[in-house]
Amino acid sequence: MSILLVGISHRSAPVSILEKVAITDADRPKLIDRMLASSHVSEAMIVSTCNRVEVYAVVDAFHGGLAEVGELLTKHSGLPLPDLTKHAYVRYSEAAAEHLFAVASGLDSMVIGEQQVLSQIRGAYASADAQQAVGRTMHELAQHALRVGKRVHSETGIDRAGASVVSVALDRSQQVLGPLAGQTAVVLGAGAMGGLAVAHLSRAGIGRIIVVNRTSARAKRLAATARSHGVEAHSMELSRLTGAMAAADVVITCTGAVGAVVTLADTHRALAERERASQVERPLVFCDLGLPRDVEHAVAGLPGVTVIDIETLQRDPAAGAAADDTVAARSIVADELAKYLAGQRMAEVTPTVAALRQRAAEVVEAELLRLDSRLPGLADPERDEVARTVRRVVDKLLHAPTVRVKQLASTPGGDTYAEALRELFELKPGAAQAVAAPMELSSISDEHTAIRFLGDVSVDPQAIVDGSEIALADDFTAGHRGEEQGQTA
Repeated sequence: MSILLVGISHRSAPVSILEKVAITDADRPKLIDRMLASSHVSEAMIVSTCNRVEVYAVVDAFHGGLAEVGELLTKHSGLPLPDLTKHAYVRYSEAAAEHLFAVASGLDSMVIGEQQVLSQIRGAYASADAQQAVGRTMHELAQHALRVGKRVHSETGIDRAGASVVSVALDRSQQVLGPLAGQTAVVLGAGAMGGLAVAHLSRAGIGRIIVVNRTSARAKRLAATARSHGVEAHSMELSRLTGAMAAADVVITCTGAVGAVVTLADTHRALAERERASQVERPLVFCDLGLPRDVEHAVAGLPGVTVIDIETLQRDPAAGAAADDTVAARSIVADELAKYLAGQRMAEVTPTVAALRQRAAEVVEAELLRLDSRLPGLADPERDEVARTVRRVVDKLLHAPTVRVKQLASTPGGDTYAEALRELFELKPGAAQAVAAPMELSSISDEHTAIRFLGDVSVDPQAIVDGSEIALADDFTAGHRGEEQGQTA
């Protein structure tokens, strides 16, 4: 069983595509259930953020698993398969692990080094675990990824500026509004992104915060959090959004809703209300951090209105991180990937070692029974001493090879040593299957469907067996390796 990743992110697709593929918290359980009901997927986790949707699945065959995940995303998004594959990227085996470690470290974020993605991965894992969609493989991958992210943020300065999508958006808004001190902000959405917005606004010295949410209880809690930071804050129901916008200088939206929450008509009414209340024209800035977008596209064309959305932030130079910190973070990811793969290889050889010891125990018992038949008069004390001696001899003979095979298994190509043990000692077929031997291409089901999903990419089947990286559009890993080689040259 190996990890398969199929993803679409800000690096591989425009916002218009990301909006269609976006998976809400309400959608996620249904999609995971569908994956688990398929024939090739045994574990699944979906990471969905404001700028990425990534499906991680434990599959028993690359092509079959890819076809099933691709079909799932096609049906969910309503996109034709060619449109989806044009913007999708695929990682398999160790390349999937490497990608998740990079994502957890903030290396693949729109704002390099952001920490919020760690909580999003943690939430994705918790959601999958609650559905019993997490087994040993996914558990170890997700937990190791979280540890990698924490290590990168603690050992490098990749996030020393506290950058996030929210902070960069607010920096852009101040270019229009000036300093936020004393101004009024509306936070539309009381989830994790809304909480991050309140924190940044409080640090910026905002004068007043109005939290608007479909669920009034959550809006009240977030407003109370803002007040605990010394900021005047109130909560409002979604039905009063127009009035809230009329009083606002900046509106931060992050609802995760499927359609637009801020419409052109709502904005017209809000602008008319603020004109009646004041003779001075005031600019209004929307920071639309939702995916799909919360603010209707036509709103950006209104006079005095500025819309800063995900697409705008993709082009912001402030989204980068210092080169030295980025290199250090990549080094940590590489180091942790090596540790993770070594651990996985050692875990895979365990069933073979257990089978070998079981085989030895069976041989010892058979020989002791044979001894009883040949020497029926042997007294119990003597028989027990013979049994202990034989077992000690077998244990000593097996100790060195079993310890050594575990050590060798942690090295690249280490699975060949376990295979040698199986051949030399004629271990049971069940033990060989438990070590997850490389899949045979003849056993791959629905191969042609999977090849179609891969589009025009040329795939070497042996590369799949070896766990090499396969990319459709955004080859994050290979791209960075190329950068590093360029820096070294």
